[in-house]
Amino acid sequence: MRKRRTAAAFFLALAGVAAGAGLLPTSASHAAEQAVVRPSTGEPARAAHAPVANEISPSRVADAPFLMACTALAFLMTPALGLFYGGMVRRKNVLSAFQQSFILLGIVPVQWFVAGYSLSFAPDAVAGLCGGWQWFGLRDVGLEPNTDLAPGVPHQLFMTFQLMVAVFTAALISGAIAERMKFASYAVFTLIWTTIVYDPVAHWLWSPGGWLRHLGALDFGGGLVVHLTSGLAALCCALVLGKRKGLDTEDLHPHNLTLTALATGLLWFGWLGLNAGQARGANTAAAAAFVATILASSAAIVSWSVLEYFTQRKVTVLGTCTAAIAGLVAVSPAAGYITPSAALVLGVLVCPFCYGAILVKGKLGYDDSLDVFGVHGVGALVGVLALGVLATSSLTGGAGGLLGGNAEMLFAQAIAVGAVAAYTVVVTFVLLVVLDRVVGLRVSAEDEDLGLDLTQHGQRGYMMGEGELIGIAPK
Repeated sequence: MRKRRTAAAFFLALAGVAAGAGLLPTSASHAAEQAVVRPSTGEPARAAHAPVANEISPSRVADAPFLMACTALAFLMTPALGLFYGGMVRRKNVLSAFQQSFILLGIVPVQWFVAGYSLSFAPDAVAGLCGGWQWFGLRDVGLEPNTDLAPGVPHQLFMTFQLMVAVFTAALISGAIAERMKFASYAVFTLIWTTIVYDPVAHWLWSPGGWLRHLGALDFGGGLVVHLTSGLAALCCALVLGKRKGLDTEDLHPHNLTLTALATGLLWFGWLGLNAGQARGANTAAAAAFVATILASSAAIVSWSVLEYFTQRKVTVLGTCTAAIAGLVAVSPAAGYITPSAALVLGVLVCPFCYGAILVKGKLGYDDSLDVFGVHGVGALVGVLALGVLATSSLTGGAGGLLGGNAEMLFAQAIAVGAVAAYTVVVTFVLLVVLDRVVGLRVSAEDEDLGLDLTQHGQRGYMMGEGELIGIAPK
């Protein structure tokens, strides 16, 4: 009997996926109807005492498995980012760079459970600025769908997907403070920053009550919420912490570009889930985002390679990896709202801006160690504003962008950029200054020489010789 039930559940799931593929909604709205079924009976899943309005339509059977897969892909991105950053630092700091990403898979989920999800997505509390207290500790966040957020998937599944986005956002900042920030101070900073910067901005744009959403600003996959906030926060960190010791006199080149290249592929793979999952179901918005995510990054690789060849007569591996990420950043806010041709244009367009930002950072006198601002901050700015020009009305579910005769969308995008940028910079600067005075942000010069792997974590990523056994600083 158990084997028959298992077989029946398996074939019903396959049939459901096929049915879902043939019943994709025609609107790209995030509020599109989605579904799961109870595998053993084929009947709509229903939580105990759930109201009829929260039942999941059987026609959307593919949506919950789809979002679960996207959540798993988004989960992969944070450790992949640790490997990406780890390959770009000196070998004495490789474990530190990885740990600054990986530790957030512990810190941010706890914050998200206690307060983060409620502040980000609960019904509006203060004039569209943040969510209320209703869902603190995930109270009333059950397995029935929330019709205002993702009507076709269990509420807890939607919550978990958004958690992965929050973790990745906080981890991005670590690239700017690599090789010189105290680990304990970093942990405290990311915990507070996620609560007072990321959570409110997510509410502004992704919650039904958010004020920027009501203004008409769009952010499909996180150009504003994820990349502009983290990019600007990274710039603030670089300015407050100051330059790495030996920046102008020592060789600070990446120690393992093979690791970075591998991690780039993993990030691109995970990014498909990060962007497509923001459609909140297996629908046309997800398909558009999936295609755009591939094409924009591919076009960016070509664009960056041309720039490198004409300026350096070489196409570097690090440049190709950086280009892929720049394309992914730029397409994120627009992924579900633009056509494939627009995605190609966006991938080509973003590279000169990011490439230029990386070249001039030395002249401007700040040390953004791994170019978080140059890629994520600048790339997000290009993508968010380009969306106001390239958006297609058939995909936005409303008016198109400037090319469609709608200048109001570009205006709304510009206001959103200004509001998010101003809030992020002011709050992040204040937080950093306070933490620096209370607990201190930067390691000592001696610890920086020896490396953060040993001084902050008591371990080495590589054991290359006897000198490292007795604490002699490796290069």
